[in-house]
Amino acid sequence: MKKLVAYYSASGVTARKAKDLASEVGADVYEIVPAQKYTSADLDWTNRKSRSTLEMRDPSSRPELAEKTTELSGYDTVYIGFPIWWGVAPRVINTFIENNDLAGKKIGIFATSGGTGISAAIKDLQKKYPDLDICGGKLLNGSVKGDIL
Repeated sequence: MKKLVAYYSASGVTARKAKDLASEVGADVYEIVPAQKYTSADLDWTNRKSRSTLEMRDPSSRPELAEKTTELSGYDTVYIGFPIWWGVAPRVINTFIENNDLAGKKIGIFATSGGTGISAAIKDLQKKYPDLDICGGKLLNGSVKGDIL
């Protein structure tokens, strides 16, 4: 069974956890990169007009990716990681999920957060993508030990 850890990281925190998880489970690593990278101003959640705020207020927002699709056919399990934004996954994660064929794959979710739990993010993704096998996941703010599923 081949595994992939796909992640989006705004500040590098999620990237470190993704690499730790990949090492723990023997997975390949793939960075989800927006076509237009986020600046510090874009990520200012206190600014009602910042890019991240506008995207998160619009449930249909789908930021474009640098690579439209990712070759996932050789993987049985895909872990998807991100920082929690407004209690859920950043919209760029929706773009990744919708642009790629994840049917038949076991999907684990992991996240980093400064104070919000992961359960709402997992439930939101399960609700949006009921045909996918999103098995749950874990908040990875501390050290990464073993598999998250």
